[in-house]
Amino acid sequence: MSTKIARFRPNGTSLAVGVAVLNAEFLLLALYLVMSNRTGGEIRYLLYPFVWMNVAGYAVLKTKPVAETDRQRYLAAAVGVAYFLVLGYFGGLYGPGMDMAGIPAGGASVAWLPPGWGPALLYHGEWLRLSLLPFKVVGYLGLAYLVYATVLDAASSALSGVLGLFSCVSCAWPVVATLMTGVAGAGSGLAATVASGSYDISTAVFVVTVALLYWRPTVR
Repeated sequence: MSTKIARFRPNGTSLAVGVAVLNAEFLLLALYLVMSNRTGGEIRYLLYPFVWMNVAGYAVLKTKPVAETDRQRYLAAAVGVAYFLVLGYFGGLYGPGMDMAGIPAGGASVAWLPPGWGPALLYHGEWLRLSLLPFKVVGYLGLAYLVYATVLDAASSALSGVLGLFSCVSCAWPVVATLMTGVAGAGSGLAATVASGSYDISTAVFVVTVALLYWRPTVR
């Protein structure tokens, strides 16, 4: 039991790195607030991207999956990639090109949104649409990696795999409400999404999902 608990207890190095990361993020956010002269809006929406990236980063760094065979590794990787693609599509990272209110395809651009939300790479082509917000890319990659680890664990524990994959599915429904806009509509899409409060829900579900996938209870 002590070994299991130790897995979740941060060591001295982890704490030091964590404090350094939090300090850097605080300074970055403070610099943004000073330079942008931001006076309104809910501060929590500026913090959510750091929650996503920090939670995902910690879980990934503390997860060390072990594959017994190459076949298990390739299968788990395929599931992880597929899950990232699903989350990316429903989460608005990419999608088919579309005619946005008569606005023609305009190629790539960078949206200088608040830290974590941006800088976002946006692309609106005839066949493809991208909206790569840093915190969502990091968060979804983190989930995909944890799914990879969960599938490997499922080889020796059926409950782990079932619970992990179920928690992944539970993470999909709130991210459907994320940015679904292209180059011209990214700013307005961000404002509408934040105003609707959907990121309050999706952030909570994201954290719970990461926790479940990181915990991965097993039955021996």
